[in-house]
Amino acid sequence: MLRPDVPVLSRTPARPALLTAPADFTEAWLRNRRLSEHTRDAYRRDIAGWLAWCAGRELDPLRANFLDVNAYARQLEATLGARSGRPLTPATVARKLSALSSWYEFLVKLRAVEANPVAGADRPRVDRDHSATVGLTPEEVDALLAAADADTGPTAARNRAAIALLADLGLRVGELVSLNLADLGAERGHRSVRFVGKGNKPRRRALTPGTAHALDAYLSARAAAQGVPVEQLSGPLLVTTTGARLDRHSVFRLVRRLARTAGIPAAAKLSPHSLRHAFATTARAEGVPLEDVQDAMGHADPRTTRRYDRDRHNLDRDPAYVIWAARARRRG
Repeated sequence: MLRPDVPVLSRTPARPALLTAPADFTEAWLRNRRLSEHTRDAYRRDIAGWLAWCAGRELDPLRANFLDVNAYARQLEATLGARSGRPLTPATVARKLSALSSWYEFLVKLRAVEANPVAGADRPRVDRDHSATVGLTPEEVDALLAAADADTGPTAARNRAAIALLADLGLRVGELVSLNLADLGAERGHRSVRFVGKGNKPRRRALTPGTAHALDAYLSARAAAQGVPVEQLSGPLLVTTTGARLDRHSVFRLVRRLARTAGIPAAAKLSPHSLRHAFATTARAEGVPLEDVQDAMGHADPRTTRRYDRDRHNLDRDPAYVIWAARARRRG
Protein backbone atom coordinates (compact mmCIF):
# COMPACT_ATOMS: atom_id res chain seq x y z
CA MET A 1 0.00 0.00 0.00
CA LEU A 2 1.38 3.40 -1.00
CA ARG A 3 1.84 6.17 1.52
CA PRO A 4 -1.08 8.62 1.35
CA ASP A 5 1.24 11.64 1.30
CA VAL A 6 3.14 10.50 -1.77
CA PRO A 7 1.84 11.87 -5.09
CA VAL A 8 1.72 9.26 -7.83
CA LEU A 9 1.80 9.40 -11.60
CA SER A 10 -1.53 9.95 -13.28
CA ARG A 11 -1.38 6.48 -14.73
CA THR A 12 0.66 3.35 -14.24
CA PRO A 13 3.06 3.00 -17.18
CA ALA A 14 3.07 -0.29 -19.01
CA ARG A 15 6.19 -2.30 -18.21
CA PRO A 16 8.14 -3.99 -20.99
CA ALA A 17 7.00 -7.56 -21.41
CA LEU A 18 10.40 -9.11 -20.66
CA LEU A 19 10.91 -7.13 -17.44
CA THR A 20 8.55 -7.96 -14.60
CA ALA A 21 10.00 -6.22 -11.51
CA PRO A 22 12.04 -3.07 -10.79
CA ALA A 23 15.08 -5.16 -9.91
CA ASP A 24 15.00 -6.69 -13.39
CA PHE A 25 15.69 -3.30 -14.92
CA THR A 26 19.05 -3.03 -13.19
CA GLU A 27 20.84 -5.75 -15.15
CA ALA A 28 19.32 -4.53 -18.41
CA TRP A 29 20.50 -1.00 -17.56
CA LEU A 30 24.03 -2.21 -16.72
CA ARG A 31 24.25 -4.26 -19.92
CA ASN A 32 23.38 -1.11 -21.84
CA ARG A 33 26.39 0.78 -20.41
CA ARG A 34 30.14 0.38 -20.91
CA LEU A 35 31.39 0.04 -17.35
CA SER A 36 34.13 -1.73 -15.47
CA GLU A 37 33.08 -4.67 -13.31
CA HIS A 38 33.90 -2.70 -10.17
CA THR A 39 31.61 0.14 -11.28
CA ARG A 40 28.87 -2.33 -12.17
CA ASP A 41 29.03 -3.80 -8.68
CA ALA A 42 28.90 -0.31 -7.12
CA TYR A 43 25.89 0.64 -9.24
CA ARG A 44 24.12 -2.59 -8.35
CA ARG A 45 24.55 -1.74 -4.67
CA ASP A 46 23.33 1.81 -5.26
CA ILE A 47 20.13 0.68 -6.97
CA ALA A 48 19.58 -2.17 -4.51
CA GLY A 49 19.79 0.36 -1.67
CA TRP A 50 17.10 2.50 -3.27
CA LEU A 51 14.84 -0.47 -3.95
CA ALA A 52 15.23 -1.67 -0.35
CA TRP A 53 14.38 1.82 0.90
CA CYS A 54 11.25 1.85 -1.27
CA ALA A 55 10.25 -1.63 -0.11
CA GLY A 56 10.53 -0.55 3.51
CA ARG A 57 7.98 2.17 2.82
CA GLU A 58 5.74 0.10 0.56
CA LEU A 59 6.50 2.54 -2.23
CA ASP A 60 6.46 1.41 -5.85
CA PRO A 61 9.81 2.64 -7.30
CA LEU A 62 8.06 3.14 -10.64
CA ARG A 63 5.74 5.67 -8.99
CA ALA A 64 8.31 7.51 -6.90
CA ASN A 65 8.64 11.28 -7.25
CA PHE A 66 11.27 13.88 -6.38
CA LEU A 67 9.95 14.18 -2.81
CA ASP A 68 10.72 10.51 -2.26
CA VAL A 69 14.20 10.93 -3.69
CA ASN A 70 14.78 13.92 -1.40
CA ALA A 71 13.72 11.86 1.62
CA TYR A 72 16.05 9.05 0.52
CA ALA A 73 18.94 11.49 0.10
CA ARG A 74 18.38 12.84 3.64
CA GLN A 75 18.59 9.31 5.00
CA LEU A 76 21.79 8.67 3.03
CA GLU A 77 23.35 11.81 4.49
CA ALA A 78 22.68 10.44 7.98
CA THR A 79 23.94 6.94 7.17
CA LEU A 80 27.25 5.88 8.67
CA GLY A 81 29.81 4.38 6.31
CA ALA A 82 30.49 0.69 6.89
CA ARG A 83 34.26 1.23 7.07
CA SER A 84 34.68 4.81 8.21
CA GLY A 85 31.91 4.84 10.82
CA ARG A 86 31.25 8.43 9.75
CA PRO A 87 28.28 9.89 7.81
CA LEU A 88 28.51 9.50 4.06
CA THR A 89 30.20 12.44 2.37
CA PRO A 90 28.23 14.73 0.01
CA ALA A 91 30.30 13.32 -2.86
CA THR A 92 29.22 9.76 -2.00
CA VAL A 93 25.56 10.73 -1.73
CA ALA A 94 25.80 12.65 -5.01
CA ARG A 95 27.35 9.61 -6.70
CA LYS A 96 24.54 7.35 -5.50
CA LEU A 97 21.91 9.79 -6.74
CA SER A 98 23.74 10.07 -10.06
CA ALA A 99 23.55 6.30 -10.48
CA LEU A 100 19.87 6.37 -9.57
CA SER A 101 19.24 9.16 -12.07
CA SER A 102 20.92 7.16 -14.84
CA TRP A 103 18.79 4.14 -13.90
CA TYR A 104 15.60 6.17 -14.17
CA GLU A 105 16.69 7.74 -17.47
CA PHE A 106 16.98 4.20 -18.80
CA LEU A 107 13.48 3.46 -17.52
CA VAL A 108 12.18 6.59 -19.26
CA LYS A 109 13.63 5.33 -22.54
CA LEU A 110 11.87 2.01 -21.96
CA ARG A 111 8.65 3.91 -21.19
CA ALA A 112 8.48 2.13 -17.85
CA VAL A 113 8.14 5.56 -16.19
CA GLU A 114 7.06 8.90 -17.63
CA ALA A 115 9.71 11.04 -15.95
CA ASN A 116 12.94 10.78 -14.00
CA PRO A 117 12.12 11.61 -10.34
CA VAL A 118 15.78 12.33 -9.57
CA ALA A 119 15.82 15.18 -12.08
CA GLY A 120 13.76 17.41 -9.79
CA ALA A 121 15.38 16.30 -6.53
CA ASP A 122 17.88 18.24 -4.45
CA ARG A 123 21.45 17.06 -4.82
CA PRO A 124 24.26 17.63 -2.33
CA ARG A 125 26.64 20.40 -3.23
CA VAL A 126 30.01 18.88 -3.98
CA ASP A 127 33.02 21.17 -3.79
CA ARG A 128 35.13 20.40 -6.85
CA ASP A 129 38.08 22.03 -5.14
CA HIS A 130 38.05 19.58 -2.23
CA SER A 131 38.92 15.92 -1.85
CA ALA A 132 38.66 13.90 1.34
CA THR A 133 41.58 11.68 0.31
CA VAL A 134 44.63 12.04 2.55
CA GLY A 135 47.57 13.01 0.38
CA LEU A 136 51.30 12.28 0.54
CA THR A 137 54.31 14.53 0.13
CA PRO A 138 57.02 13.49 -2.37
CA GLU A 139 59.24 12.59 0.60
CA GLU A 140 56.53 10.36 2.06
CA VAL A 141 56.12 8.62 -1.29
CA ASP A 142 59.88 8.03 -1.32
CA ALA A 143 59.64 6.58 2.21
CA LEU A 144 56.79 4.31 1.14
CA LEU A 145 58.78 3.02 -1.83
CA ALA A 146 61.78 2.47 0.43
CA ALA A 147 59.61 0.45 2.81
CA ALA A 148 58.44 -1.64 -0.13
CA ASP A 149 62.05 -2.21 -1.22
CA ALA A 150 62.92 -3.42 2.30
CA ASP A 151 59.86 -5.67 2.53
CA THR A 152 60.47 -9.39 2.95
CA GLY A 153 58.50 -12.55 2.49
CA PRO A 154 57.00 -14.50 -0.43
CA THR A 155 54.98 -11.51 -1.70
CA ALA A 156 57.69 -8.84 -1.31
CA ALA A 157 58.51 -8.60 -5.03
CA ARG A 158 54.83 -8.33 -5.93
CA ASN A 159 54.31 -5.65 -3.30
CA ARG A 160 57.19 -3.59 -4.68
CA ALA A 161 55.71 -3.83 -8.18
CA ALA A 162 52.24 -2.83 -6.96
CA ILE A 163 53.49 0.23 -5.06
CA ALA A 164 55.69 1.28 -7.98
CA LEU A 165 52.71 1.17 -10.37
CA LEU A 166 50.60 3.24 -7.99
CA ALA A 167 53.34 5.79 -7.30
CA ASP A 168 54.83 6.21 -10.78
CA LEU A 169 51.65 5.94 -12.86
CA GLY A 170 48.98 7.21 -10.45
CA LEU A 171 46.68 4.32 -11.33
CA ARG A 172 43.30 3.86 -9.70
CA VAL A 173 43.28 0.78 -7.48
CA GLY A 174 40.64 -0.82 -9.71
CA GLU A 175 42.86 -0.31 -12.74
CA LEU A 176 45.82 -1.80 -10.88
CA VAL A 177 44.13 -5.03 -9.81
CA SER A 178 42.50 -5.49 -13.22
CA LEU A 179 45.83 -5.63 -15.06
CA ASN A 180 46.74 -8.84 -16.86
CA LEU A 181 50.13 -10.04 -18.04
CA ALA A 182 48.91 -9.63 -21.62
CA ASP A 183 48.54 -5.90 -20.95
CA LEU A 184 52.32 -5.43 -20.74
CA GLY A 185 54.07 -4.47 -23.96
CA ALA A 186 56.47 -2.15 -25.74
CA GLU A 187 55.72 0.76 -28.03
CA ARG A 188 58.23 2.95 -29.92
CA GLY A 189 61.00 2.24 -27.47
CA HIS A 190 58.83 2.51 -24.35
CA ARG A 191 57.87 -0.27 -21.99
CA SER A 192 54.12 0.14 -21.65
CA VAL A 193 50.95 -1.13 -20.07
CA ARG A 194 47.46 -1.08 -21.53
CA PHE A 195 44.27 -1.19 -19.49
CA VAL A 196 40.65 -0.15 -19.44
CA GLY A 197 40.14 3.03 -17.46
CA LYS A 198 37.10 4.74 -16.00
CA GLY A 199 34.19 4.90 -18.41
CA ASN A 200 35.49 1.72 -20.07
CA LYS A 201 38.00 3.75 -22.07
CA PRO A 202 41.06 1.90 -23.42
CA ARG A 203 44.24 3.56 -22.16
CA ARG A 204 47.99 3.04 -22.25
CA ARG A 205 50.79 4.37 -20.08
CA ALA A 206 54.56 4.27 -20.19
CA LEU A 207 56.40 2.27 -17.55
CA THR A 208 59.25 4.15 -15.88
CA PRO A 209 62.60 2.34 -15.66
CA GLY A 210 62.03 1.86 -11.91
CA THR A 211 58.56 0.38 -12.38
CA ALA A 212 59.73 -1.83 -15.25
CA HIS A 213 62.60 -3.12 -13.07
CA ALA A 214 60.21 -3.87 -10.19
CA LEU A 215 57.86 -5.74 -12.54
CA ASP A 216 60.70 -7.73 -14.11
CA ALA A 217 61.98 -8.76 -10.68
CA TYR A 218 58.48 -9.78 -9.58
CA LEU A 219 57.75 -11.79 -12.72
CA SER A 220 61.13 -13.52 -12.54
CA ALA A 221 60.45 -14.55 -8.94
CA ARG A 222 56.93 -15.68 -9.82
CA ALA A 223 58.15 -17.74 -12.78
CA ALA A 224 60.90 -19.34 -10.68
CA ALA A 225 58.35 -20.30 -8.01
CA GLN A 226 56.20 -21.98 -10.69
CA GLY A 227 59.17 -23.59 -12.43
CA VAL A 228 58.39 -22.03 -15.82
CA PRO A 229 59.97 -19.33 -18.02
CA VAL A 230 58.60 -15.82 -17.61
CA GLU A 231 57.22 -16.02 -21.16
CA GLN A 232 54.87 -18.84 -20.09
CA LEU A 233 53.23 -16.88 -17.29
CA SER A 234 49.64 -15.87 -17.98
CA GLY A 235 46.54 -14.50 -16.31
CA PRO A 236 46.39 -11.60 -13.84
CA LEU A 237 49.48 -9.45 -13.43
CA LEU A 238 49.33 -9.26 -9.62
CA VAL A 239 48.38 -12.48 -7.85
CA THR A 240 48.17 -13.91 -4.36
CA THR A 241 50.27 -16.82 -3.13
CA THR A 242 47.47 -19.14 -4.32
CA GLY A 243 47.47 -17.64 -7.82
CA ALA A 244 44.22 -15.69 -7.44
CA ARG A 245 43.96 -12.11 -8.65
CA LEU A 246 45.02 -9.60 -6.01
CA ASP A 247 41.98 -7.63 -4.80
CA ARG A 248 41.60 -3.97 -3.91
CA HIS A 249 41.21 -4.67 -0.17
CA SER A 250 44.62 -6.32 -0.10
CA VAL A 251 46.13 -3.26 -1.79
CA PHE A 252 44.54 -0.98 0.82
CA ARG A 253 46.05 -3.08 3.60
CA LEU A 254 49.42 -3.14 1.84
CA VAL A 255 49.60 0.65 1.51
CA ARG A 256 48.76 1.19 5.18
CA ARG A 257 51.16 -1.51 6.40
CA LEU A 258 54.07 -0.10 4.43
CA ALA A 259 53.14 3.43 5.52
CA ARG A 260 53.34 2.35 9.16
CA THR A 261 56.72 0.78 8.49
CA ALA A 262 57.85 4.01 6.83
CA GLY A 263 56.72 6.04 9.85
CA ILE A 264 54.21 8.13 7.90
CA PRO A 265 52.01 9.91 10.48
CA ALA A 266 48.73 9.52 8.54
CA ALA A 267 49.31 5.82 7.82
CA ALA A 268 45.95 4.71 9.26
CA LYS A 269 44.07 7.06 6.91
CA LEU A 270 45.96 6.41 3.69
CA SER A 271 44.61 4.57 0.69
CA PRO A 272 45.91 3.65 -2.76
CA HIS A 273 44.18 6.84 -3.93
CA SER A 274 46.60 8.82 -1.78
CA LEU A 275 49.35 7.83 -4.21
CA ARG A 276 47.20 8.98 -7.12
CA HIS A 277 46.84 12.40 -5.51
CA ALA A 278 50.58 12.52 -4.88
CA PHE A 279 51.22 11.67 -8.54
CA ALA A 280 49.16 14.65 -9.73
CA THR A 281 50.56 17.07 -7.17
CA THR A 282 54.18 16.14 -7.85
CA ALA A 283 53.74 16.20 -11.63
CA ARG A 284 52.32 19.72 -11.51
CA ALA A 285 54.98 20.89 -9.04
CA GLU A 286 57.65 19.61 -11.46
CA GLY A 287 56.15 21.68 -14.25
CA VAL A 288 54.19 19.03 -16.16
CA PRO A 289 51.41 20.85 -18.09
CA LEU A 290 47.90 20.38 -16.72
CA GLU A 291 46.75 18.84 -20.02
CA ASP A 292 49.42 16.12 -19.83
CA VAL A 293 48.57 15.30 -16.22
CA GLN A 294 44.88 15.22 -17.16
CA ASP A 295 45.57 12.76 -19.99
CA ALA A 296 47.79 10.58 -17.78
CA MET A 297 45.09 10.35 -15.11
CA GLY A 298 42.27 9.74 -17.59
CA HIS A 299 40.19 12.73 -16.51
CA ALA A 300 37.57 14.05 -18.91
CA ASP A 301 37.38 17.37 -17.06
CA PRO A 302 40.55 19.37 -16.20
CA ARG A 303 38.79 20.62 -13.05
CA THR A 304 38.97 17.08 -11.71
CA THR A 305 42.72 17.02 -12.28
CA ARG A 306 43.13 20.36 -10.51
CA ARG A 307 41.29 18.94 -7.49
CA TYR A 308 43.99 16.25 -7.24
CA ASP A 309 46.75 18.86 -7.27
CA ARG A 310 47.22 19.56 -3.55
CA ASP A 311 49.88 22.19 -4.23
CA ARG A 312 47.83 24.33 -6.60
CA HIS A 313 47.38 27.12 -4.04
CA ASN A 314 51.11 27.39 -3.30
CA LEU A 315 52.03 31.07 -3.64
CA ASP A 316 55.29 30.06 -5.31
CA ARG A 317 53.11 29.22 -8.33
CA ASP A 318 51.20 32.49 -8.36
CA PRO A 319 51.17 33.70 -12.01
CA ALA A 320 51.66 37.25 -10.72
CA TYR A 321 55.36 36.45 -10.45
CA VAL A 322 55.50 35.36 -14.09
CA ILE A 323 53.71 38.54 -15.24
CA TRP A 324 56.02 40.70 -13.13
CA ALA A 325 59.15 38.94 -14.44
CA ALA A 326 57.98 39.35 -18.05
CA ARG A 327 57.34 43.07 -17.47
CA ALA A 328 60.81 43.44 -15.91
CA ARG A 329 62.40 41.80 -18.96
CA ARG A 330 60.58 44.16 -21.33
CA ARG A 331 61.72 47.18 -19.35
CA GLY A 332 65.26 45.92 -18.99
